[in-house]
Formats: sequence, C-alpha cells, structure tokens
Amino acid sequence: MRCKRITVSDFRNIQSAEVCFEDGVNILLGKNAQGKTNLLEAVFYASVGRSFRGATGAQMIRFGEELAHISLDFEASGRDQNIDIRIFKDKQRLAEKNGIRIERLSELMGSFRAVIFCPEHLSLIKDGPSERRGYMDIAISRIYPTYIHSLQRYTHILKQRNALIKDAIKNRDAFDMTIELWSRQLAHEAAIISDIRARFVKRVEKYIAECFKQMTGESEVPSAVYDGSSGQSEEEYLDRARTEERYFELLTSNYDREIANGATLWGIHKDDIDIRLNGKSARIYASQGQQRSLALAMKLAEGEICREEFGDNPVFLFDDVLSELDDIRRDYIMNKMKDKQVIITTCETEFAESAVGARKITVDGGEYRVI
Repeated sequence: MRCKRITVSDFRNIQSAEVCFEDGVNILLGKNAQGKTNLLEAVFYASVGRSFRGATGAQMIRFGEELAHISLDFEASGRDQNIDIRIFKDKQRLAEKNGIRIERLSELMGSFRAVIFCPEHLSLIKDGPSERRGYMDIAISRIYPTYIHSLQRYTHILKQRNALIKDAIKNRDAFDMTIELWSRQLAHEAAIISDIRARFVKRVEKYIAECFKQMTGESEVPSAVYDGSSGQSEEEYLDRARTEERYFELLTSNYDREIANGATLWGIHKDDIDIRLNGKSARIYASQGQQRSLALAMKLAEGEICREEFGDNPVFLFDDVLSELDDIRRDYIMNKMKDKQVIITTCETEFAESAVGARKITVDGGEYRVI
C-alpha cells in the first residue's frame, strides 16, 4: 500500500494543493496552524470516510466555500487506484473509487488502508474504555468492512431498547410486551460483534508484545485480553451461540435495575481491552513512558494485522507526536519503519534536518513545497 499523491481543494485552510509522497518516511514540516494536520486529515478521510478529529463535513469545508474536494491516488494490489470525495455543506457527500460511485461507507473501508497515530492516542492506555472500543472498531472495520453493518444494527437496536426502558415508568405495558424482542435482537448482534472483537484482540496481543520489546528493550511482558460486559472468558466469546444466550439472560433478568438506571446495562457498548504489563493493569501501574510505548505498540499492531490480512503494509500517519516521544521511540519510528510508508507532521526543524533520506515538505498557510 502506497499513497502516491493527494489533491485537495477548499479543505480546512487549504485552498488548493497537490502533494506527492514517496516510499519510506515523508515529513510535513511547519509551524502550528499552517495545514500539516489538515493534509493528514484529508489522507485519513480517504481511508475511512470520516475525520480522525471528530469534525463534521461542514467543519472541514474552507470558510466561505460550499464544498471540499479530496482526490487520492494510491497503489494497492500492484495497481494504481483512486478515491475521489466531495464533501458538501448541506447534502450528502459524493465518493467514487476508480470512477465508480460509492454509496456506503463499508464500500470505502479497506480500499486505502491508513493507520493514524495522534496525540490523543498517547492516552489510549490510561483513558476510559470508549477510547479502546473506538480503536477496535476502526481497526476491525478496515479488515472486515461488513463489521460496520453489525455495529449499525446494534446501535439502532440499542437506541430503541433504551427508549423503551426510559418510557417504562409511564408505559409499563408497552415495555412488557416488546422488551424481550429487543433483548433477543440486541443479544444476537452483541454475540456477533463480541466474537469478532475477541478474535481481533487475540491477534493484536502478539504484535503488541513484539513492538513493545523492540521499542523499549525492556523485559516487561504486555498482554491484551478482550473484556466484555457479559463476564465470560475470552475463549467463551468465540462461541457465538453461548454468548448470545448469556447476553439474553442478562438482558431479560435485570429489568428493574435497567429501568432504575434508565439505560441498557449489558452489551458490547460496555466492552474494553484489558491491557496489562507483567500481569498488572497498565492503566494503573505502568509509567507514563510505558503507557505511551504500549499505545504506540497498539497502533503498530493494527498495521501488522492489516499486513497479515492483505499482504502489504498500510500507510502510517503520525500527527505531531514526535515532541511527545523520547529519543528511543523516535528512533524506532525513523529507523525500524523504513520498509513502510510513513507520513509525519512536525514543527521541529532540527528533527527534519537530521532525518537522512526522508522526503521533506514545508507547510506554510496551506501551501506545500518539497525541500
């Protein structure tokens, strides 16, 4: 997988730009608020159809304009390909892959594979479960695009079930008549998603350990275990029928507790990944440096699974994280990832000057120039 060229217009502060990338390390160098992250955001948007900064479509369109345009040329499976996206203020975006209209996000996922690592991900270990669920969902969707459909169905069912629970005090008859139906549907989707997540975490654990050791040289052994809300072991989640019955049992035997809380208390929306170092919780006991190494290892592991699944590496995007990493972790990115395509944003001129062999692009006011 290789990002060859991106053409952008009216995206964030970028009026018009065409930037080419090479194999190996590419560095976007410039002061803050000049457009480094904006370009990286455009590259990632072409990968998953959404901003890694949580922005809406309207927020990504340059002030005073009606639409933003992203066209990404990339190489995958030995052939040149293109993803073209137009983002509108007041209507649905238009996306094409190799000139053919894409109707659904799942048709885009997995085409151009990119892994993003930004300052927010440095807290992947110490932050709450929602951050790690988001990590799983993005990574899995890139490998299994149909996974998105299961998540969408689950979210719809959960919304309906929660509405029923909140209305139960006023309308208990309607609750009693339909809650079991919604519980069965939710348990079914939860079992599918739990199975896929548990298998993904088992694969991730191997690469986290390898990357962590290569980065730090330390003897500590990290582990990653899927932690679902039904209380089953990681192996039990691989039995979908068993998991469905377990969730159905929980969802149908605790109605009073759920009504008191006003929400569904069991399901994949409560999942987590239990990251440990030498058997102890990394969130509680690992040092800040160890937590950051583990967070970086999780993102690199995401890339390794992509390579394992598709036969080539994804493109790695590092947004302004070098200033947050020590020399050992910087050296790992620069020297241990030379066989991968990496695009890095940084404000540090000294770092860019010392990066021998890297392609360097200055960024100033949304304009890009190779140096």
